[in-house]
Amino acid sequence: MKNKWVVAALIVGAGIVVFGAPLPEAWKYDQTVAIGTNGLIKIDVPLETLDHARPGLEDLRLYDAQGAETPFLIERPVQVPAVVQAARNMRVTLRPEATVVVVETGLAQALDGVILESPARAFIKSTLLEGSQDGKNWLTLADGEPIFRQSPGASKLHLPVTAAKWAWLRVTLDDKRSPPIPITGARIQAAGPEPAPTQPMALRVTEREDGPGRTRLTLRVAGAPVVLAGITIETPEPLFTRRVSLFRPSVEENEIRETMLAEGTVYRMALEGRPMVSDLTFAQDAVVPVKELVMTIENGDSPPLAITAVRAARRPVLLTFLASGPGVYHLLSGNTDCAAPQYDLAIMPHDVSGRWVPSSAGEPGTNATFRQKAPLPEVAESGAILDTSEWNFRKRVVIGQSGVQQLELDLETLSEAVKDFSDLRLILDGRQVSYLIERPVLSRRFSPIAEKVVDPKRPSISRWRLKLPQQSLAVTRLQGQTEAPFFKRDAVLLEQVPDERGNLYTAQRGAASWVRALNQTKTPMSMDIQGPLSSDTVDLEMENGDNPPLEMGSFEMEYPVVRLIFKATGEGNVYLYYGNSKARRPQYDIDLAARQMLAEVKIKATPGPAEQLRGHRSIERLGGASGWVFWGVLGLVVIGLLVVITRLLPKHLDDK
Repeated sequence: MKNKWVVAALIVGAGIVVFGAPLPEAWKYDQTVAIGTNGLIKIDVPLETLDHARPGLEDLRLYDAQGAETPFLIERPVQVPAVVQAARNMRVTLRPEATVVVVETGLAQALDGVILESPARAFIKSTLLEGSQDGKNWLTLADGEPIFRQSPGASKLHLPVTAAKWAWLRVTLDDKRSPPIPITGARIQAAGPEPAPTQPMALRVTEREDGPGRTRLTLRVAGAPVVLAGITIETPEPLFTRRVSLFRPSVEENEIRETMLAEGTVYRMALEGRPMVSDLTFAQDAVVPVKELVMTIENGDSPPLAITAVRAARRPVLLTFLASGPGVYHLLSGNTDCAAPQYDLAIMPHDVSGRWVPSSAGEPGTNATFRQKAPLPEVAESGAILDTSEWNFRKRVVIGQSGVQQLELDLETLSEAVKDFSDLRLILDGRQVSYLIERPVLSRRFSPIAEKVVDPKRPSISRWRLKLPQQSLAVTRLQGQTEAPFFKRDAVLLEQVPDERGNLYTAQRGAASWVRALNQTKTPMSMDIQGPLSSDTVDLEMENGDNPPLEMGSFEMEYPVVRLIFKATGEGNVYLYYGNSKARRPQYDIDLAARQMLAEVKIKATPGPAEQLRGHRSIERLGGASGWVFWGVLGLVVIGLLVVITRLLPKHLDDK
């Protein structure tokens, strides 16, 4: 109780002092931290402060009770990686129902894991792990731990060992229910130092999208930069293995791309006669420099996982400073413009291990002297004037509220725009609005109109004509469904493409061997498509041989998502212009502010209906699409020549 009164008195006293020495007005958030002693102090920066600070913590400032800025040092503890080395010797023995791998570790220090190596592509094995000091007397270390490798990319070949010294390890793989797999090597993982400290970290799933074969989760962490101690998926699914990846957005030449931070495998399984085992955590010690992340879960042909929660843990961020005396300090954050502080840390002792001090940190509140600024004031909403007379189409962009906008291009725009998107322009009152192009790891699906075509001359061939909603779409995959219980068919995707003179020829756009074994799950048949299509019609052909034709159900096609990220207030009409093959790629400076743009919560803008400004397509595109322009012009030339020749010929003798 006495300590509570001391802290309260310190806070009240600090409030009186700050009233006479106001805090800087450019910082939005003020968080009080009560310190009851002097000397070298080390505190854990509260997660709420990290949530309000900039990704690089450039805006973090510390002021003492007298209103003086206090220098500090930031530390980020990380887990020291374990040493992994090849085993000294390994011997593999095949038994009737087991594969036995005996490993001489070659380590004199404690170890905590063994990693097996195998070229086998798809397997799952239960293991028995034993340890020995002499290679003769064995002690069971783990029983029932699985190793596996499954599609798409999920694998686990690491067997954990309770940290201890073992000269020999013996791994017995259960081969009762599946054929043996080759074991080509083994690596020994030495026991590392004490694990780095961890703390729970708030994390929100802001968006979930279940695309073809993949689930995409947009995550918002409570602060950055942080070092993750792991991300954990919570799901009620009883049995599964999934490959998971964590990405952060990065900018290259005005385009937002997704850079992988970590990847791993999560699983829950119970082999027959064995207890349930699971590992639902990945991304340990991944450095997260931004607040918005993307996690993908590769589902393959399996249905998406039912995810009830996604949780995260982090390594603490430590702030060390020299306290002149007890009092209430002010931790400031939330300044979008300031540079990182340049402190003379020579005043700090050489040993900054410091002492952990239990501190009473209040919730971040608004700095009483803070002056609100518009979001990203340095990013102008409009820039250079543009003559749009050469553009064929435009769409009004519907903006709901002011802020950073996210506009996803629809199929109509993707069809008419230049394939590298060099012709895209956002225009406000005749001036360009700078933007970033975002290409997320995400696809959309649409269903083409399918018509079965019968060719009496080719009775063994099944053909479906697929009509797409637009021409020139950059589709990447075709999927089709059939209820046939088992089959093996070769399929090709064909398109009629014009050459430089307008003559049509058949081009192959994809090929696949579709196989379904008896009692196999009836998953869709898929085919990768090479390159963007030229027209809006393709033919799927399937060779039946001497088998009855397959009855295919619905078809679906996939295309990659493309988005524009830009700033808009909602005042005035913003238009998206596209359809100009002569336009060069715009050169904007907005990539220099990309980090700040990506840190903002993005508002979804939507495209309105298309307005045709010029001809529906250029002459070149029409000629390339069907060839009628070429032949039409040629016909007119021939007719003109015939008329001229007729007039030059002498009249018939009967006319004399």
